[in-house]
Amino acid sequence: MTTPQALGLRKSFGFGDRLGLATPGHLAALRRFPDFAGIFAQQSIRELTRTQRTPEEVMRAAQTALAAAGHAALWGADGDHLKTPEDVQRVAAAGFCFFTIDPSAYVNNAADTLDEAALRAEVSAQEADGLFTGFDWQDYYLNRVFNVSPRFAPFRFDEETLFRAAVKYARATAHAAVMGEAIAKASAGRPFDIEVSVDETDSPTTPLEHLFFALELQRRGVPNLVSLAPRFIGDFEKGIDYRGDLAKFEEQLKVHVAISKFAGPYKISIHSGSDKFSAYPAIGRVCGSLLHVKTAGTSYLEALRVAARTDVPLFAEIAAYSRGCFETDRASYHISTTNAQVAALPAYRGTADEPAYLDEVAGRQLLHVTFGSVLTRGRTAQGRPFKDALLETLEQHSALHAELLETHFVKHLALLTAG
Repeated sequence: MTTPQALGLRKSFGFGDRLGLATPGHLAALRRFPDFAGIFAQQSIRELTRTQRTPEEVMRAAQTALAAAGHAALWGADGDHLKTPEDVQRVAAAGFCFFTIDPSAYVNNAADTLDEAALRAEVSAQEADGLFTGFDWQDYYLNRVFNVSPRFAPFRFDEETLFRAAVKYARATAHAAVMGEAIAKASAGRPFDIEVSVDETDSPTTPLEHLFFALELQRRGVPNLVSLAPRFIGDFEKGIDYRGDLAKFEEQLKVHVAISKFAGPYKISIHSGSDKFSAYPAIGRVCGSLLHVKTAGTSYLEALRVAARTDVPLFAEIAAYSRGCFETDRASYHISTTNAQVAALPAYRGTADEPAYLDEVAGRQLLHVTFGSVLTRGRTAQGRPFKDALLETLEQHSALHAELLETHFVKHLALLTAG
């Protein structure tokens, strides 16, 4: 099947592909885990900008590979981290049918720390702006008990928790409703799925905030909501394992899943889902079928691993170039690697240095966040664009590329089913 379809509540796994050559390896891994539906065309607007690709190119790469493999199962296509109606129109025109709304620009990250006067002032401003017109929202939330699950004590808002949730997220839910209308219009009668993501915010989404957010999405009529990505406790950094207390994460994840069943049902979406190996068994065990996992940069790192093993001079130049643009490129990513840690990395001389760049934290995050600079501006000493040289290397070693990707994602998927 070469046309992507809306997947609804099917358990799903998203494979980002920044170079357009990863689908054979992705598909080989997914075929071992038929309970997951694959999203093979997945690219965020940020990634499209940084790779200078178009939604049509992303779609065509996935479709070509799936057709060549004779893939007959349902698959999806995710226009990721969409912030404006114009973003929606771009990906819808290319045939994408899964739309990830990113309303983070409308999240008030100061909500947790505002004093009482500032908190009340912002609530009044929201009411004056019409965010709750026709809805007695304070009465609804303050005078109701939410029996989310018999496993947990009933949820109740007091005035402070309600006001902080509203200040933090009400404008974001209103924007999600605007985006939902744009998605329905752009889809022109075709089935579609919507995800809303607030994972790239400063503080974790508490269970009460999640409940408020979900109920507001429901009240505002955001259509076909199939998944929601909260900001979890702990750290879901790019390209590395989960950092935090796994027991506490699992206990809170249970509450998030209960809320997703109560206010949905919809799937819990794990963003920056790449390489969270220690957390995968708990994620799979707790979420069950209501699960979507999203990965992207980890596939790019496996492409670079091919170069590290087969073209040492090319990889050495990419690594050196990446070190030079790390400080600038890291600004829009949630990572902990420092400039000093990057400076301490060895110059790449051969496969003995591969772990430092592709298996350890500093090297992985360095290469992860600098992909845009490497693929659009970087050049070899001979003046050839890195992207052209890397694509040629991958095409010459396509079997190794597919093998590395298959092994890497079998590890992901196996751990997600290990719980």
